Formats: sequence, C-alpha cells, structure tokens
Amino acid sequence: MRTRALIVAVLLLLAGCTADAGDDGGPVTLRFQSLAWQEESVQANKDLVKEWNATHSDVKVDYVQGSWSSVHDQLLTSFEGGEAPDIIHDASDDLADFAYGGYLADLTGLLPARLTSDIPRRSWETTTFGDGVYGVPFLQEPRVLVANATWLKRSGVRIPTPEHPWSWAEFRKITQQLSGDGKYGVAWPLKEPVSATLNLSLSAGGQLFHRGADGKVTVRFEAGDEVVPRTVHDQVDTDRSASPTTLGSGGSDTLPGFFGGRYAMVPLGFSYRQQIVQQAPEGFDWQVLPAPAGADGLAQGVSPQTLSVAEDSPHKKEAAAFIDFLLRPKNMVRLALGDWMLPTGTQALADPALHTTKDDWATGTALAEHLRPAPAQSVRGYAEWKDKVATPAFQEYYSGAIGLGELRERLEDDGNLVLARYQR
Repeated sequence: MRTRALIVAVLLLLAGCTADAGDDGGPVTLRFQSLAWQEESVQANKDLVKEWNATHSDVKVDYVQGSWSSVHDQLLTSFEGGEAPDIIHDASDDLADFAYGGYLADLTGLLPARLTSDIPRRSWETTTFGDGVYGVPFLQEPRVLVANATWLKRSGVRIPTPEHPWSWAEFRKITQQLSGDGKYGVAWPLKEPVSATLNLSLSAGGQLFHRGADGKVTVRFEAGDEVVPRTVHDQVDTDRSASPTTLGSGGSDTLPGFFGGRYAMVPLGFSYRQQIVQQAPEGFDWQVLPAPAGADGLAQGVSPQTLSVAEDSPHKKEAAAFIDFLLRPKNMVRLALGDWMLPTGTQALADPALHTTKDDWATGTALAEHLRPAPAQSVRGYAEWKDKVATPAFQEYYSGAIGLGELRERLEDDGNLVLARYQR
C-alpha cells in the first residue's frame, strides 16, 4: 500500500509539473479560443496568431475555434473542469456571472497603458464588475436600419443621417407611408427581442434596470422604456406597417423578403452588411440609415466583443501580452474589417478604411460616439430573466396577445423575483 501511495504521489507531482508549460525551459503555450465565424474574420484571427508565433519563440499561441451558439455553457463546463482556454473571446453581456464567480482574471495592472487609454471609459464600463476589469472590449456594432434605397427615393421621404435622424414618431409615420399592397415599411426580426428592445430604448431614456444605494438591482418599466416597444407594437398591430410574420425570425431570415421588395427597411446589426453584399441580387440598391433617435438622441446600448483571461491560467502576463498584440491599432482595424464591425479603440476607429462611403462604413462609424453599455450589462441573473420572463413577455406583447400593462407587470413582478434570488 505504501508503494502504491508513493507511485500515485509521484505521478501527481509529475502531472502538476507538466501542466505548467514553460517551467522546463521550453516555450509557454497559450490556448486562444476565438468565436470568429465569418470567413474574413477567422482568417484575420488566424493570421494574427501566426504573426505572433513567428516573432515570439518563448510564447506560442494555439488557435481554438469556438461557437457563439454554445459559448456560455461550454465555458462554464471548461471552467468547472479546469480546462478553460487561457484567452477567451466572448461578449461583455456574458461576463458578469463568470466574473463574480471567480472564473476570470482581473486584468487591472496586467494591461499596458497604451491599450487602457486608447479604449474609451464607456467601453471599459461594459467589462468592469465590482472593483475589477474582466475583459477587454474590442469590437462593437450599432443597430441600424438597412433600407431599400430605390424604394425610399421613389417615395420622397426624408432620408435620415446621423446628424439629422428620424425621431421614433417620425419613423412610425414613414413606415406607414411606405406600406400598402401587401408590402411593409419595416420588418422587425425579433426572434431574440430583449437585447434589441433594451438597447434601442436607451435613445428614449429607457433604462429598465435600476441599481439602488445598497447595490441591488430592480426592474422598473418607466415612460422611456415604453417608447420602442409601443412603436413596434403599433407598427405591427395598429398601422399594419410592420410585417407580423418576421417577429419570430432572425435577422438573416428577413433578407430574402428584403431583396424581394417585400420590406422597405430592416433593423439589423451593422455587421449584417457583409451578408447583404454577398447575397443581394445584382443591381439591388441598399443603404444604411441610423436607428431613430429619442429624448437621449442616438444613444443605444451595446455589448462589445471581449477578450478575457482565465483565472486558472498560469500565464496571465503572457496572455495579456498577446491580447495587447492582437489589439494594436492596425490589428484592431483588421479584426473590425474582418467582422464588419467597429473597433472600440480610438486610434483604430480613426483609420480611413472605416470612413469610406463604400458599404456605408462611414455611417456606422459616425454612430460610435453614441454607443453606451447595454442596460443589462452588470445585472446578475439577467440571462435567466431574459429567457424565462422577458423574451416570452415581449414576444406576446409584440404579437398583440397581451397589452402594455401586462407586459409591465410581468417584466417587473416576475422579473424582480428572478433577480432577487441572485442578490441575496
């Protein structure tokens, strides 16, 4: 028995030594899990990993392909199993539970001043939980209106610009003007209605989540929170200017009808331009318009893509150095172009490649200064609130199954019961 115990102890000691790459004088190996999925974006990430490896003999990076559709559960499993990648690509609205749960490293003090000063504070707020910073926000996208340019020109409606956007009331009137004969002024793809509604509601002063002096968050559905839901509801159920059939659709699902002349406009994320460029029929003229403005102008919430370091990583400094390399201004531009999104860094955002009229890059870049942290950014329990309470409530309201009063009651009463369990 003593011999067997000694063997087990030696094996455990050897396992501990071999798990920490680099201790034997060989190169440190970091695993970088990327969620890039578009061909250009995957290539940009792989090229940057290759460039790093070619110039860093002592720290090698292995590219690991992840998936947006399963990243939360996959990361949770890997964290609990001690198998998390060193460098983690995710979105800021997915970080709260991981940060508070101790799975992510606090990056305070690990990142160079060049990087921390280049990204605006409002972006850093999306990855700050308590007193720590648990991710680097690097890519973001505004929600915009993608419009059939020919249709709008023929109608004679005023074309909005970032300097002179439509109001929500004007937007509703214009979609009425554009509708008729089986065609709709707008198609709202609201298969996932919560983030779209909450983020656009910032323009009207909506906040929904309110943090008290005790640090606890409660849901209050107030006047500013009503503007966007009521606009969508009235377009669908009163004006018949929005297609009811797209409410359960994803953004990509609306593109065939958009190209076919069934809808004049579709609210989409800025990155959908890539699909439009690839799929639009020859001669189809489209343009990007800013989302409507409210009492707070063009403000809208975003949850930037992020890069984090696992708390269990034995090579946090090396991981932070790779993140710094990946997010140098020129590299950040490459990542932004590959994903058809906007960089958070001010130097990267100023790059001429992101200010061209081609594919309406300039319109999106003009909206960058109006982007704010998504309302639910630091709310523990948001994922459960969204799935169990808010998603079905908004879906039923938009379809006309319930009224505004019941929507408010469910978001507040049922929602606060959910959040309370996370704040005991």
